[in-house]
Amino acid sequence: MPGHRDQERRIEGGTSQFQGVSALSQGTHNDTQSAAAPKPVEQLFGEFRPRLHRYCARMTGSVIDGEDVVQETLLKAMEVAQASEPIANPEGWLFRIAHHAALDFLRRRSREEARHANEDLDMIAAARNPVEERQIAAASLGTFMRLPASQRSTVILSDVLGHSLQEICEIVGGSVPAIKAALQRGRGRLRALAAEADDVPVRVLAEPERTRLRAYVERFNAHDFDAVRAMLAEDVRLELVNRLRLDGKKNVAPYFSNYAARPHWRFVAGFVDARPAVLVFDADDPDQRLKYFVLLAWAGERVVGIRDFVFARYAMDGAEIAVMD
Repeated sequence: MPGHRDQERRIEGGTSQFQGVSALSQGTHNDTQSAAAPKPVEQLFGEFRPRLHRYCARMTGSVIDGEDVVQETLLKAMEVAQASEPIANPEGWLFRIAHHAALDFLRRRSREEARHANEDLDMIAAARNPVEERQIAAASLGTFMRLPASQRSTVILSDVLGHSLQEICEIVGGSVPAIKAALQRGRGRLRALAAEADDVPVRVLAEPERTRLRAYVERFNAHDFDAVRAMLAEDVRLELVNRLRLDGKKNVAPYFSNYAARPHWRFVAGFVDARPAVLVFDADDPDQRLKYFVLLAWAGERVVGIRDFVFARYAMDGAEIAVMD
């Protein structure tokens, strides 16, 4: 689809401009820059990206879709910043863009039910309860998706990210009474959902997808990277999320050399938010905690896309993880 490819090229352009984000976030600033000078949008995005992802993942119900919305937010922010005056409230500005990008995503996906709560503007939101807020913050992404979008956004912004009512009004629009009403209704619905039985279906990957994924994982763990490269399509695309994109088998090949130099990484076939994925563990970690994940796209028996989250580990927050049997 030409439109989709155009957007990808725009993202690549944005990515190249963001190569210095990690350095900026580590404090390698120009010593002559005034402390009061506005920060470049690239730096702002690097600082707020994990928080933006927490919001977008809970709005879309998936850490993967949430990253797509974060990237769309990046594109829109770059476009707006080039033509706008200095931004007085950068965090609110970015969250407002992310909020509308998430709503646009949900409309395009046409999966969210088109129902809106009839909010009683006279209702007063209950006082904050620290125990309740911790329970809400720990709610699964799927649970958040069972709230209407208006309630979902206010609960996430308030109880997960800690925004005030006034800040939420500035981000999503609307009045304080309407935000209070949506917040109280959303909290009540989450309490009811928490009381329900947690019946998570067992994830199963059908053939031949199951065999393909297992073959990729087994060859990687055997460090047979020539065999892994042989699985790649000529036009394969690699995305190191939050870092760079590369096109073509020749350009992607060094990616595996980097892994070959780090033999402690171990792959396991599994699921992330119900989607087939490669789960990445550190063999040297005594706790054997999941570190990040990799998504593969296939065309027949060839890998046409690799989306590696090694530089975007914030995406692990809230992810629904399952190991393939």
